[in-house]
Amino acid sequence: MLHLIGLGLADETDITVRGLEIVKRAERVYLEAYTSILLVDKSKLEAFYGRPVIEADRELVETGSDDILAGADKADIVFLVVGDPFGYDPTPTISKSQTNPTSATTHTDLVLRARELGIETNNVPNASIMSGIGCTGLQLYNFGQTVSMVFFLDNWKPSSYYDRVRENVQIGLHTLVLLDIKVKEQSIENMARGRRIYEPPRYMTVAQCASQMLETEEERKEGVYGPDSLAVGAARVGAANQKLVSGTLQELSTVEMGAPLHSLVLLGRRTHDLERDYIREYAVNKETFDASYAKGYGASL
Repeated sequence: MLHLIGLGLADETDITVRGLEIVKRAERVYLEAYTSILLVDKSKLEAFYGRPVIEADRELVETGSDDILAGADKADIVFLVVGDPFGYDPTPTISKSQTNPTSATTHTDLVLRARELGIETNNVPNASIMSGIGCTGLQLYNFGQTVSMVFFLDNWKPSSYYDRVRENVQIGLHTLVLLDIKVKEQSIENMARGRRIYEPPRYMTVAQCASQMLETEEERKEGVYGPDSLAVGAARVGAANQKLVSGTLQELSTVEMGAPLHSLVLLGRRTHDLERDYIREYAVNKETFDASYAKGYGASL
């Protein structure tokens, strides 16, 4: 059987008891290592599980699924996923040359391939950023569509996310923005020459995301949000050193939140007073926060 097992958001101890029991008896254990990252090294997982873990990079997951599934009709094969196997955890990886599917889609493809081969599958869920973002104090049923923010380039600044944010804003809902990561990426030159040389990993910050959002608004000029729009930045959700910061997009564009992974939530206009009181505690500047909130936020649940 193929087992897709969620690891949760932070470290090696976040795996569920059921998931750990399966890992310990499996013939092979893979770690999906490109749509997201755990906040600890693979060696920590191996020490905790008491067995080796095979890192499954993009090439193996997208083109080598037969290798992963080999023997899964006769033995237990484990595919470990940061967060939840069928969630956006914590961000999809998107490049200029190829818009990769979200982690949820990637893992669905693997399950469908297993079915084609007559291999049974099992899903062991865990916490994901989609539920973990509730740590901000914002009510999950007040969230609209989730969007992704990619690293802008000089000649490539996609703004399709903006249309989905506008739809959320129009009905007063919060927007969770998942931030880009670049892991095992090749430069265009190295890719063209077939050289397996990879760029250093990059992880988008809340400040970069807020800056790019303001850049898109300046370009589109549709008034979906602006420098005074309120948002919450979240870093390392679920970890002991989790950090939350609230404020205007202008304020968040300069905030320092430390190591990855980061996410951002743009507040909806229907933000309840209880939500306001909760996130106000993390405000960069409470006076600025109150002034921005008074301009149009607030509603009854």
